[in-house]
Parts: sequence; structure tokens; C-alpha cells
Amino acid sequence: MIAACRGGSGKTFLSIGILAAWRAQGKRVIPFKKGPDYIDAGWLSLAAGRPCYNLDAFLIPSEAVLDSFFLHSREGDISLIEGNRGLYDGLDYLGSTSSAELAKLLAAPVILIINSTKATRTMAAVVMGCMHLDPGVSITGVILNRVAGVRHEAVQRKSIEYYCGIPVVGAVPKLTRQRFPERHMGLVPTPEHDWAKDAVEEASRVVNRYIDLAALENIAASISMQREEQSIKETNTEPVQKSPISIQIADRVAGPVPESQIPKIGVIRDSAFQFYYPENFEALTRTGAELVFFSLLSEKNIPDIDALYIGGGFPETHAAILAENIRFKEALRSMVEAGLPVYAECGGLMYLGQALVLKEGTYAMAGVLPVTFGFSKRPQGHGYTVVEVIADNPYYRIGEQIRGHEFHYSNVLQWNGKNANFVFAMKRGIGFLDGKDGVCYKNVLATYTHIHALGTPSWAKAIVNQARAFSSKKKGDRP
Repeated sequence: MIAACRGGSGKTFLSIGILAAWRAQGKRVIPFKKGPDYIDAGWLSLAAGRPCYNLDAFLIPSEAVLDSFFLHSREGDISLIEGNRGLYDGLDYLGSTSSAELAKLLAAPVILIINSTKATRTMAAVVMGCMHLDPGVSITGVILNRVAGVRHEAVQRKSIEYYCGIPVVGAVPKLTRQRFPERHMGLVPTPEHDWAKDAVEEASRVVNRYIDLAALENIAASISMQREEQSIKETNTEPVQKSPISIQIADRVAGPVPESQIPKIGVIRDSAFQFYYPENFEALTRTGAELVFFSLLSEKNIPDIDALYIGGGFPETHAAILAENIRFKEALRSMVEAGLPVYAECGGLMYLGQALVLKEGTYAMAGVLPVTFGFSKRPQGHGYTVVEVIADNPYYRIGEQIRGHEFHYSNVLQWNGKNANFVFAMKRGIGFLDGKDGVCYKNVLATYTHIHALGTPSWAKAIVNQARAFSSKKKGDRP
């Protein structure tokens, strides 16, 4: 795990560089992101050349976090987890759901990045404090970031190695160029910029020059050997039993399914709608669906699909193009009236509304839901959510509690719907309006709350079942 004492210390930049550098060496590197973040995960995925999986103990039960990590990590040679915020920062003073707690759960060695600015020997005290706050967290190395020069590096390196007894595995100077501009609370999404690959290559060059990759690999390898020895002991002493979550992750549709019975779920994925967990895609395909990816920025027609999944993103940055795609909007409204199942999160919710009101003007959206959105300079909803299902809908049973997260700058300017349209009551978080979220119309459910399929296993089954029902209806309607 790559962690730090605080946010903004360079975790993402250096994690990207390490992944890209190892990948260039021919290693199969599996990236993970602690927390619900989509944008950092997108950069990590680009650097590694494979999906980045989110590990979040608030959204996902601990046993499912473990299962997901070991299931996906065995596909590669080495795994890297980027932490979030400060190492011990969690939901409370005990640090629940922090990066440190995840590191302990996975028995992952932690490489601590420290901001070296305007300090020398004192940083040894900082590292020592992190090591002693929770001895169960295995801090095994340090990377100095933003060092001012050779003497500055030497004093910090010797102090940390002398007092803390762990190696400094890298020292990165202050960089004059910033190739990773920030939007809101994190990096700009990779699909929005053609130069993203150049930025990743630059991070790789920095890491190759200033970080001891062999030392990092040796630390990871030593933990892997310890795990293997422990696994052999456990296998020889007691039978191995899979947890229910493990079975859920690893299962597949039993037996061959005729192609005619496989429902097709459309997924709008482009630079306007890009926030999806790969685990959500995997859950849909495991449950028996075929995913059909397409872009709303280039496609004028809706493909032959039995359900539609629209994730989050930044539709406001593409408002003019979305507004001009009139044929698609008309077709979508017609299919919704015919019963097409649609599940939309955040950016998808905004697209399904009447309009987006920006400084540049008002842009007509799909018009499926009777709501107009505006935008604020500050987040209108930011953090974890807990919702209770309070009304009938196609996807969740009444009384079910769902954990998710929200992050949006948009707000409701005008709502012409009814209270009966809301199916979620907010137990934690802001939601859509007046402590409610989850706008339901026919077979459409649109919400600010993002869910993770491993924490909400009913979600994938419900969408696939709705898709199958709609597919059967279409076939029955044909002469």
C-alpha cells in the first residue's frame, strides 16, 4: 500500500509512476484504490493497463474486500493499493474504514510518503509516530517527496533509517511541472485529455529515476512468501471453506445459456459518463447479462438492448453535445414509456432530467424526469451515504438499507414531480431533495447515490431480472 500522512502528498502521482514503471518491465501489475474514488482509479487503471478495483470497508463487507483482493491479485505478479487521505484518517477518532485498517485487513506492507518540505530530523518523529500509533500496521518503507536538495535528503534519510529502523526507498525532488491538473477534490478524469498517456509516462520517468523499484518489489515479495507459508499451515490443519461472499464473487452462470436468453444491458461509457466500478460490470456479467458499451457523444441511435445503465461523470462539460443529440433523447423517452429498465447514478440522473442550467446557458437533456439541475461552486453532496428503501421500485425491496457514496456539485433548481416518486430516505448524506433520493418512474431509477455491487449484491440480480422481463415482453409484442 502506498499511503501518506495527509491528502495532497503525492500518493496518486507516485502510485501511477510505480505502476507504469513496473508495467514497462513486463510485470503484470494489479492496481487497487482504497475508498470509493473513481478518478484516481481511472489513472491507476491507465498506468497498469488493466482495471483498478476499489477496496472500501464502508461500502463492502470486510470478507468481500478480502475475497475481491485475493481473487483479482492472483491474476498478476504484484499488486499495488493506493490509500486515501492520511494513513489513519477514517470516519471517527478510532480510524474506522481508514487506509490503516485496510492495510491490517490485507496484511499489506505500507510504504509511507512524507512531504519533506521545510523539515529534516523532525520527519523521523513523524514516521515513528505513525509506526507506534498502531503497531498492527506494517510500515516497511518511506518515500521522501519534494526534497530540496542533496543535503536535505541525506539528513532526512539518515534520521529516518537510524531512529525508525526502516529503509527510505525513494527521494523525489520538488518538480517544476504539474502534469496532473485537479478538478474538484481529485484529478481530472483520464478520458477528458488526450495527453493522459504522456502524463503517465512522465510519472514513470520520475519513479524510475528517484525510487528504488527493486526494494519495493522485495518488500512485496517477502509478504507474499509469509502468506504462502501461512496458507500451507492452514491447509494442513483445517479444511478450507469459502465464505458466502467468496462464492458470490467466484460463481458463474450454471451451464451454457442460449444466446437468445442472455439479456443485453447497454452501458453509456464515454468522457461524459465514465464513473463505473469494474466490479459492477463483473456482477452483471456473472449474473448472466451481456454488456453493450456505447457513447452518447457519438451514437444517435439506441442499440438493441434490454436495459440501460448510466453511470456518473461530468455531463455538464459536454452539455452542448448531449443537448444536440435529439434523436437519441426521443428514442430513450419512447423506450422508457415502453418499459425499458434504466438505472442511473449521479451524472446519469442529471442526463435524465429536463435541463442543465450553466453559466453559458440552459441545455435540454433527455426529459425523462421532471427536474432541472443547476451547479454550485461547492459540493452539494460529498461523502458516504446510507439510504433506506421506503417505496416500491423495480430494483430494491422496501426496508432494505443500502450503503453508497455521493459527490456532486449539481443541485435541484426545479422539481415538478411528486413525493411518491422518491424511493430512498437518507439516513446519512444529502441525496436529491429534502432528505430523499432515488427518483423512480416506470422502470427507471435514478439517484445521486453510487453503489458498489459487492456491497449491494441485490442490485445486479434485479437489473438482470428486469432486463430479462423486458426482453420477453419485446419478443411477445412481435407479430
